[in-house]
Amino acid sequence: MTDKKQHMKFEGENIHWDMDMSYGQYLHLDQVLSAQKPLSGEHDEMLFIIIHQASELWMKLCIHELLSATGDIRKDDLGPSFKKLSRVARIQTQLLQSWEVLATMTPFDYMNFRDALGRSSGFQSYQYRIIEFTLGHKEEKMITLFEGQPEIKAVMEKALKTPGIYDETLKLLHRRGFDIPKQRLERDWTQNYEAHKGVEDAWYKIYNNAEEYFDLYELAEKLVDLEYRLQQWRFTHLKTVERIIGGKRGTGGTSGIGYLAKALSHTFFPELWTVRTRL
Repeated sequence: MTDKKQHMKFEGENIHWDMDMSYGQYLHLDQVLSAQKPLSGEHDEMLFIIIHQASELWMKLCIHELLSATGDIRKDDLGPSFKKLSRVARIQTQLLQSWEVLATMTPFDYMNFRDALGRSSGFQSYQYRIIEFTLGHKEEKMITLFEGQPEIKAVMEKALKTPGIYDETLKLLHRRGFDIPKQRLERDWTQNYEAHKGVEDAWYKIYNNAEEYFDLYELAEKLVDLEYRLQQWRFTHLKTVERIIGGKRGTGGTSGIGYLAKALSHTFFPELWTVRTRL
């Protein structure tokens, strides 16, 4: 044994233990694995906590990739954005699968510890709201939930006022010579995006000339895939909640499945869906 390193053999493998930086230290596993603190003593509360904590970690990575991809689109550097958007799609698959695990919890299991949650709710996930803001679904009233958390509120306000990934995509189309209506290039970024026939016309030209505009065509399909998977996640969330609590109100005061069903009706990139009818 040296002063700094230990060398040990396991089944023919020479393992080097660098005491300056171990696996656990690099990942801060002492903090990560001590963050699960059930309040009720019920067995299934650990499942509930870990599913939601893991989902928040995946959402953190989604935000990291989405913001970077948006920056690539802003710079007309689409190659790197495709890789990042594909990665987000894979992350969404992981998020979708998490509901499959949570669905192993029965209504009886959940009711045994539901009261311990108080008024905490996934509705209060600020990272989920930032993802929605980045995709163009802006609801300023959501920021009021974080009045008592100024750092989080500031991050959300920045996301609210910043053009989303679809806004940057339309600006790119304009720079490439497509006739994008001025109302969609210069608008109040704090408001929800609304469909415009002029934007659909631009996508129609791109889809009808996919070989000529292949990178824009591929970008469009990446965005469609992004929304498709997000809507799958939303639907599975709704059905998992319905399976566990039925029509009861959510712990955060929402209407439960009624609120989730309403969220399903929102379209992030409307012209990318309506243009398909014209093709």
